[in-house]
Amino acid sequence: MKIKYTLIQKEQNTKARLGKIETNSGTVETPMFMPVGTKATIKGLSPEEVKACNSGIILANTYHLWLRPGEDIVAHCGGLHKFMNYDGPILTDSGGYQVFSLAKNKEKDITEEGVHFKSHIDGSNLFLTPEKSIEIQNKLDSDIAMSFDECPPASASYEYLKNSIERTIRWAKRGKQVHNNPNQALFGIVQGGAHADLRKYSAQETVKLDFDGYSIGGVANDNESKEDMYKAIDYSIPYLPEDKVRYLMGVGEPIDIIEGVIRGVDIFDCVLPTRIARHGQAFTRNGKINLNNAKYKKDLQPVEEGCDCYTCKNYSRAYIRHLITTDEMFGGRLLSIHNIRFLIRLTEELRQAIKENRILEYRQEFIEKYEKDN
Repeated sequence: MKIKYTLIQKEQNTKARLGKIETNSGTVETPMFMPVGTKATIKGLSPEEVKACNSGIILANTYHLWLRPGEDIVAHCGGLHKFMNYDGPILTDSGGYQVFSLAKNKEKDITEEGVHFKSHIDGSNLFLTPEKSIEIQNKLDSDIAMSFDECPPASASYEYLKNSIERTIRWAKRGKQVHNNPNQALFGIVQGGAHADLRKYSAQETVKLDFDGYSIGGVANDNESKEDMYKAIDYSIPYLPEDKVRYLMGVGEPIDIIEGVIRGVDIFDCVLPTRIARHGQAFTRNGKINLNNAKYKKDLQPVEEGCDCYTCKNYSRAYIRHLITTDEMFGGRLLSIHNIRFLIRLTEELRQAIKENRILEYRQEFIEKYEKDN
């Protein structure tokens, strides 16, 4: 089996849906948030700590693992699951986002064959093609691989986006032709900016290729507005099959996750929870808080009252502030645990709200609290 998505229930008032994804590495419920482990590790956390947050699918990055340690080393070590000791499902992205951010002269560096760019490590010349991206992911042996697509910025012109979509579709075909890991699902990616006709065309043409699941890309590339992000989802979802997974790439702000679920998205990922944790910030129901602030110096409360994570059960804001302000690694680790659990708990609550057909009420209640001034 590669992957199986089962639609369990549709919410009565929205496009939100409750489902489950079955993979060879386990079954997970959707909607769900996927923590990002770029280099085969969720930054600062052990797999056991991530699992304790009730994680399902986690991510690893093709580009970074291609450069270090190399896909052959990972394959020699038994594939990603054994290499990083994570026994749940793993998704690998194609490396496309990193590659396109490193390609300086887009018109020159992006060719029909692939993308020329320089390594962020040593500046050496690299060349990545759709076939190579899939070959790397086959060897990494993740449960879900992503097609290699072009990631144009939101500021790209309509004409550029149109040509980019055509190229991405051709690349998707090429990648699918060489994909040969029988236990690995392959997802296609829908692009098109905030243009309804481009999103429709991209979705329809990508669906014709019959992938195991579908992703909505191009919403976290270039400081897109919230309005454009939501348009991109609204313009894509109607053309994606109901019996396949729908994945919104690179989105991790709590309200954006809620809005995505309401629009019919199943899974999300983002580096945000661990990134902001390393800077002393934490998600709470009353908005983000910054534990660098002096007002938390004597605060004996947990990061968030009522949170069931390891951090909130055992440590005070005052202690975590001390760790953060003295550059102790443990502080970032504790906040990473809390932030990941916060987003996973959010999706657990969204699943319950779908069961009860009250997701619009949930959104209203959440926003009223979250957008209050701290």
